[in-house]
Formats: sequence, structure tokens, C-alpha cells
Amino acid sequence: MGLKRTLKRLLLAAVAGTALAAPQVLHAQGAPRYGGTLDIGTVYLTLAPLSWDPRDWGWKFNHDTGQFYEQLFAADLSKSEGRGGNHKFVADAWLPADAIRGELAEKWEWQENPLAVVVTLRKGVMFPEKPGVMASRELTADDVVYAFDRVNTSPQNARGFFDYIEKIYARDKHTLVIEMNRYHSEWNYRFGYGHYSGIVPREVIEAGATNWKNANGTGPFTLADVVQGNSNVYVKNPNYWDSEKIEGKDYKLPFVDKVVFRFIKDEATWITALRTAKLDILESVRWQNVESLKKSSPALKWRRWLGQAGIFLSMDVNTKPFDDIRVRRALNMAVNKQEIVDAYYNGHAELFAYPQHPDFGGYFQPLSEMPTAVKELFEYNPQKAKALLAEAGYPNGFTFKTQVCSCFPDHMELLPLVAGYLARVGVKIEIQPMEPGAYFAALAARKMTQGYFFSIGHSNPTTTLTRNFRTGSPWNPSGWADPAFDEKITAMYALRDETERQAHVRAMTVEMLEKAPYIWLPTPYAHTAWWPWVKNYNGELRAGAVRPGPIYARIWIDQALKKKLGY
Repeated sequence: MGLKRTLKRLLLAAVAGTALAAPQVLHAQGAPRYGGTLDIGTVYLTLAPLSWDPRDWGWKFNHDTGQFYEQLFAADLSKSEGRGGNHKFVADAWLPADAIRGELAEKWEWQENPLAVVVTLRKGVMFPEKPGVMASRELTADDVVYAFDRVNTSPQNARGFFDYIEKIYARDKHTLVIEMNRYHSEWNYRFGYGHYSGIVPREVIEAGATNWKNANGTGPFTLADVVQGNSNVYVKNPNYWDSEKIEGKDYKLPFVDKVVFRFIKDEATWITALRTAKLDILESVRWQNVESLKKSSPALKWRRWLGQAGIFLSMDVNTKPFDDIRVRRALNMAVNKQEIVDAYYNGHAELFAYPQHPDFGGYFQPLSEMPTAVKELFEYNPQKAKALLAEAGYPNGFTFKTQVCSCFPDHMELLPLVAGYLARVGVKIEIQPMEPGAYFAALAARKMTQGYFFSIGHSNPTTTLTRNFRTGSPWNPSGWADPAFDEKITAMYALRDETERQAHVRAMTVEMLEKAPYIWLPTPYAHTAWWPWVKNYNGELRAGAVRPGPIYARIWIDQALKKKLGY
């Protein structure tokens, strides 16, 4: 056995010679192979499905159902870095204009008077047969209209999310008209590739969309099994319509027979699962685990990416003492954020990367270009923090409660550190750890404590401002409400020129940073790791709004290499 382990390790080390080469030329890996199972620890591996029905407006719906419910648009993965393009495809809900392809939409064009987008759907896209639910039939424009109307009339509908749409109707069997009452710069995201954009047929709704056993879409996989809190199992849809062009030849998708999402709450367990190849891909690895994995499993391939969510301690601005901007700014100055980057993250973080992300190009303004009023919120200054607290009437500090989710290991470690800094200026935090269900339910019902330790995805350059700071947004934990800022959001969405829109977004971002409804915290880097038998993959995470399905459909397993490596 000792000799066998030695030979296996030598072979792993030999394979590791190409493990860090990036970007890879994926299609140089040869002809794809069909079959096998792809086991994945996804970015959300601690969070089981929240809902199978888009009408519930669950943010994670698209992640769990995007393998079988398709949308009008998706990422053009031919533009990925691994295929010679410029895009990482890790953003949680942003596709740049040059990186969007039609999925169910074959083509689309604008028309004026009335303002509308006319979408031509692909012909011959089929819903597979689902015994007890529906017979196999072709997707039509009526299906898209029905799906939109149902989501738009949901009681959970986010205020104003679709109010730019005057009406949607089917001109004929394969032509959809989206008529608008005004231009909206997020038109293609909100119902084209967004969180609630999956086309769910009427038959599934009538059978009961909340029951996963009734799920049935046009995508590359079908939902075969769900073990609550353990796994989702997706199996190949043999009649899927799409293909992947590799070295000039079209190959029918998907390549693997089965995709399994593993849900694992304990970090040590999911790291072990990767090390022992129980997982083929682990999409998010904290920096603390990277070096040990590289030593124990040298054949693993890696990609480093800057986190796509902001981490912060939200303060309820509608209650004392957080209704006073001096208090909010003081608490920011009391936290040594650079020390958190250097000591807690060991340099594996960016001091400033939220609410805009550096990957957003012209929408992002680096800290070095920010006004002093923003810069000083990221500089450790406990003396000024104490002075501001005294000026606001709290010379001896105060105490407040903060909820934190046990589902985020990083948060459970980071919040006590933040509390330690605040204690130095007399402010004490009573930490209340919560299980995921109760934690997110508190936010949904607006029954949070004054502090709420949270992480929200950047989404995209415009949505990040809306979801954090628009009046009434369900993802606005500070309760920020400013009619003037709401008007600026509306004006932003009306701008057709992207350069002009970028300038508008930068100004709004500066405004909210200065007003400090959150204690802004560093954004850590994460890593994606996968075994070398996973082919046609370079660490891409999302092909739409938290939707990985099209990525997994293009992966194949080199079974011979897997066996050669002893697995």
C-alpha cells in the first residue's frame, strides 16, 4: 500500500505541472467525451433550495433550477477567458453587453413608437415528457408571456421591478413583444437572464410548482431527485436542443449524464470531500485552506477570484443612535480595516470593493480617487471615532444587538473581531448567531436587530445601488429611505448611453459611501478548485443571475484520467 500511495502521489505531482496555467485553451483538450457524474460543491453549498417556484421571488431559485428552466438570454461562454475571450463569468448577476447570447431567444431587435423589444424564439425547443405533469411539446411565445405574468403578479414582487414593461404579448407562436413605457437599462437582466426569468410551463404550475417532483423545463438536465439538506440530482435531458462548437465541430449537449449538487454545512467536511475526490469541483475555497490542499492534492487546478458579495455590518438608520450620521461614521473609523486585510485575511482581500466591484469597469471608482469623506471611513482613527461619538451624545458609547448567520463561517469569525475594535471606543455588540431559516426570515419580515451582519451579492453595477438603498427594497437591511436618492435611481435607469450611466452610478456610489449606513468591510478573495479530469472548464461560476447550468452542460469528464489518478 505504501508503494501504491507513493506512485499515486508522483503521478498527481506530474499532472500538477499544468495546474496553475491560466487562462487555459480549453478546446485544445481534444474531442469531448460523454458520460459520467459531476459532483459539485457550489458557491452556495451550505444553502439548500429555498423554493422551486419563481413566484416566491427566492433569490436562489435560479441557481437550483437553471439546469432545467431556461431563459431568453444567457452568458456567451465562447467569450470566456478559457476560450480566448475577455470575461471571467464569475459575477453573480451581470453579463456585459458583449457577453450575452440568445438562449431561448434566437434574435431580438428594438422598435420605436411604441418602444419595444421584439424577440424571435428558437423553433423546435421542446419541453420533455413528464409523466403525470405534461406531454412533450414545443416551447411557444405564450409560455414566456404566461411565465412573466405569473411572476409579475406575485405578492412577493419587488416594488417597481417590472414597472417599465407596459405589456408582453405573443405576436405569433415564436415571436414575443416586450412593450415598454420607458427605456430601462436593466431590461435584459430583469426578465432576460435574471433571478426570476426561468420559463416555467403552465402544466408545471397546475401540477404544483412548489413540488420539485413536478419540475420540467427545456434545459440540458432534468431534476431527478432532491434529498433535503443533502443533494440535488440532475440527469441528462437526451432531447436537449443546444450544442457546443469545438475545433469547428458541433457536439450535442450536455456531455455528462448526471450533475449532483452537494450541500455540506461543515467547512472541514467539504474540504475533505474535495481532497478525497468526492467532489469534482469546489467552487469556493477560503484562502486558509488553499496551501494545505495544494500540498495534499497537487493535481488540483485553481482559479482565484475577488468575492462577488459585500460584507458589512448594517445599522438600522431609523433608530437611535444610528439615525445620526456621526455615529455611523464613527463606527467605520473605529474598525481597523487594513489590519483585517493584512492579519485576518493574510492579504487575501481588497480593502475597498463594495458596493461596486472592480470587475465592473467604468462603473467602479477606486478608493484612491474617492473624496476624503469616503477615504477616511477606511482609515483606522479611533481618536476621531471617540470624538464623533461624544459629539453625537455618546461619550461612553452604547450597546446594540447584531444577528449573524451560522451558515457563513467567515462571518462567524469576523464579527467578533469587529466587536473587539468597537469595544475599544466604548461600543459593545451583543452577538446573536442564527440558523439560516430564522436569519433570512428576520430580514424578510423586517424583524432584525439594530445590527445585522450581512453579505449581499454585487449583482450588477446598477442593481447593487437599488437593492441596498432604494426605499422598500427587501435587501435593504439598514432601512435606508430617501426620496431624492430614489429619483436618482430612476434617472440612472433611463440613461441609454452607458458612459453617461457609469458617471451617474459613480456619483451615487460616493454619496452612499459617505452616508455610511453600513460598517464597510473588506472583500476577500476566494478560490475555485477542480480535479484535472474536469474538462472544458476554467473556473466559470455563473452564466446569468446566480445560474451555472449552461456551464455544467459544457463540462465533460475524462474518465480515463480519473482512473489513472486512482479515483
